[in-house]
Amino acid sequence: MTPLLRRGKKKAGDRVVTLIGKPGCHLCDDARSVVEQVCAETGASWEEKDITQDEELHREYWEQIPVVLVDGEQHTFWRVDAGRLRRELGA
Repeated sequence: MTPLLRRGKKKAGDRVVTLIGKPGCHLCDDARSVVEQVCAETGASWEEKDITQDEELHREYWEQIPVVLVDGEQHTFWRVDAGRLRRELGA
């Protein structure tokens, strides 16, 4: 039996995590590992965007990378906490 979800709350498999970073960034490499692991565990999909390829993302996030968005809204930046991301995804 599946537990009831609050109205409007998405299941992890319906969520999209976006990692915004740039090549050569060691914090981005660390964040990628956490995002990849948590998304594999929860069934959420994820994508990565490079601020060096997108002027708008660069203007908005260059001081905060890596930045993690969940369904387009900022979840965290600099360091990604796996437990917090799991909770955000409803896992």
